[in-house]
Amino acid sequence: MATDPVLRQGPDSTDLVLRVGPAGPAWNALTSAGTALFIPLALGVPTLLVAFWMALAGARASTVLVVVGVIAGLEYLIGWLALVFSRARDILRVEFAPAGVPASLRLVRAAGPGEWLPVKTLREVRLMHKVVEPYQGDHKPAVSTLALELVLQGVRERLALPFVGDPQRLADALKTLLGPAGIAVELRTERSTRDRPQPNSGWTSGGSASAGSGGG
Repeated sequence: MATDPVLRQGPDSTDLVLRVGPAGPAWNALTSAGTALFIPLALGVPTLLVAFWMALAGARASTVLVVVGVIAGLEYLIGWLALVFSRARDILRVEFAPAGVPASLRLVRAAGPGEWLPVKTLREVRLMHKVVEPYQGDHKPAVSTLALELVLQGVRERLALPFVGDPQRLADALKTLLGPAGIAVELRTERSTRDRPQPNSGWTSGGSASAGSGGG
């Protein structure tokens, strides 16, 4: 039944895959650990300012290195914990079971799968397709983005989808999957044209004025 790469049909469920990867607290902590390494690098300037101030105050080089190491370690630990908690609610996939005509669904977040809910808990599925087209004479290609909004009971989940093909094909596949349960699937496409860059008129007029005054 799954006719779109984002929809993957298994023996027990059909999954709407938003991000590939395992779920669970341990995996969430491990995947966040690598990203957290960039936090001490991003905060390197304040840390170097502390080291510079200590050096001006006459602190020994070994003391400065120890303090800088402790600060960087704390930055990493706090940043890592912040990433773990912020990513815990990220939705990796939505599972519909059984695979043919689903009667239940569950959200699989980075922290792990949630409880199975009646499929009618899902009131509506909206696909928002935005296309930014080039202006006349622009050599850059058009840019397309696709977002998904799940309207659950009292909750709206808006998610970015990997753009891998035709949004209409995904919408049709979702209609085939969820239509028998009476769940509406809507596709909205918005098109706009990329703004044409404006010449720097201030720089041009300033340069002309300077040239004119120099000639006088």
